[in-house]
Amino acid sequence: MPPLHDPPFHDPDVWLFDLDNTLYPARCNLFAQIDVRIGRYISDWLKVTPEEARVVQKAYWRDHGTSMRGMMTLHGVDPTHYLDYVHDIDYSPVEASPALEASLKALPGRKIIFTAGDVPHAERVMERLGVAHHFEAIFDIVAGEYWPKPHKQIYEKLVKQHNVDPTRAAFADDIAVNLKPAADMGMRTVWIRTGESVKRAADINLDHIHHQTDDLATWLADWVAERNKAEKKA
Repeated sequence: MPPLHDPPFHDPDVWLFDLDNTLYPARCNLFAQIDVRIGRYISDWLKVTPEEARVVQKAYWRDHGTSMRGMMTLHGVDPTHYLDYVHDIDYSPVEASPALEASLKALPGRKIIFTAGDVPHAERVMERLGVAHHFEAIFDIVAGEYWPKPHKQIYEKLVKQHNVDPTRAAFADDIAVNLKPAADMGMRTVWIRTGESVKRAADINLDHIHHQTDDLATWLADWVAERNKAEKKA
């Protein structure tokens, strides 16, 4: 797909990647499993029916950014206990991706995972994909002090902690609003379009998005090919 808006001048030397529905296809639908586990956790903790837990879950997501943050703030939930419970899922829908492996291998620069999940969840996903060796670090919800994207302070913490120049970085994420703080800091942005992410972006301004794709591995391969072609001409 063509660029939506003019990207920054410099090519990236650091690549930040969201995890869920970005590194693996949305059809794996791991969040459907996680969503069920969140509902059960809330139901058990608050001793309410599944229907009542669903109402609480969505209200906390709306008012606090994540259901976990709402449970932490209002009910004193231990986030480690919460994350361990909700990520106790079947990862078998995520299959090895030779195409992603090849694209990441060819992609120059440092690579970091930037996820709203936790490190164990990210490690299990990357093990299934077969791409863990390409990433130098995982900046997870714990590193962000349990604040989710798109809170700007966690982007600032990531770039400081990992010595990233935002003007020489790119960030790929399936949620369009999560790319806004990155663009504001000078990053190149890559929107991974899924059925759900397109619906969620229907009412927002997309001026902060530079590139879009339905297939990250293919987009990365095309990016590398274009850069190699340009270097040969130079």
